[in-house]
Amino acid sequence: MRYLKSFSWLPLVAFSLGQAPAQIQWNKPFPPHKVIGNVYFVGTELLGSFLITTPEGHILINSDFETTVPVIRASVEKLGFRFTDIKILLGSHAHADHMEGDALVKEFTAAKVMAMEQDVPALMKMKPGNKPHPIDRILKDGDLVQLGGVTLVAHLTPGHTKGCTTWTLKTQENGKTYNVVILGSIGVNPGYVLVNNQEYPQIADDYVRSFKLLRALPCDVFLASHGSFYGLEEKYAMLEKGGPNPFVGPQGYRAHLDRKEKEFKAKLEEQKAAKR
Repeated sequence: MRYLKSFSWLPLVAFSLGQAPAQIQWNKPFPPHKVIGNVYFVGTELLGSFLITTPEGHILINSDFETTVPVIRASVEKLGFRFTDIKILLGSHAHADHMEGDALVKEFTAAKVMAMEQDVPALMKMKPGNKPHPIDRILKDGDLVQLGGVTLVAHLTPGHTKGCTTWTLKTQENGKTYNVVILGSIGVNPGYVLVNNQEYPQIADDYVRSFKLLRALPCDVFLASHGSFYGLEEKYAMLEKGGPNPFVGPQGYRAHLDRKEKEFKAKLEEQKAAKR
């Protein structure tokens, strides 16, 4: 409870930014923590944001809502890092709950904002407070993002959005190297049209290809744009108790892909049947 009380100023920040009540729930603070190596969680109870630290500055993945940015900043500083040392801002996909805050983070840090090319049109429409969405580098599938000896790989895993991006990197801890996968999303949201989608004709084929690609990625540590995807609350509780790092292990990754692929196939068959 002490942690939550330390954020008693958040409602005032939310009000000053015009935050909707629903966003206040999305922005409920969660204890920032080291996941493994140089990878830290700095998101909220519902939104996955990650700080990748390097000797030459840091990389932030997911700015979330614009109103989430003060929460992320507080988490970064609680861990002992300077928010202004963020040099690169990346995102998982062009939905407001993951990338709406890009302009505000850039305003605070002057970080270079990078985004997958297929998501650029959607991001250009994302203008909280009429601020233009900044993009300093347009990424393609397989591009490398490098800083301070750390390399992240951008994997195009479309379906959830046209430019949905899964990030991978290697990190070291206790003399071992671990493959970290930060999943964009592979879920089918309510209202998604998988059959005869005029705006996104290849959406179903993209999902199929993305599942295949994701299953081929080596994964020792599974993270994602929403903590619920990888069991954040349960694993953090285990982390607090000590013992082996609960974030290490590929089982949760495979189980998540299995569950989401089953849901995708069921929704696809349901929509195909409705068209007959």
